[in-house]
Amino acid sequence: MSEELASRHCEACEPGTPTVGEDRAVEHEAQLDPSWARDGTLRLRRELEFPNFRDAFGFVARLALLAEAEGHHPDIELGWGRVAVTLTTHAAGGLTDNDFILAAKLDRL
Repeated sequence: MSEELASRHCEACEPGTPTVGEDRAVEHEAQLDPSWARDGTLRLRRELEFPNFRDAFGFVARLALLAEAEGHHPDIELGWGRVAVTLTTHAAGGLTDNDFILAAKLDRL
């Protein structure tokens, strides 16, 4: 059985780091909240709704601290009552284990 994604930590990536294959992406995706949308092996995206701007901003603050601790930084869109998070590993040009690890940790926030 594979190690639970949320218990793992992101590892530093260098340019040229390989992306995950489709089979691994499917395996990892099964451990995530079903609201994540996966664009092949390029990116993950999740949109979240909140009752107001304050709660959305508070979530973004917690996400930013988590991302900084993991050394893996998502693209974040913040608006009134909504947050959109997009994950990809720029050095790899697509998804790596790090993206799924951070997504699993975000699911727990």
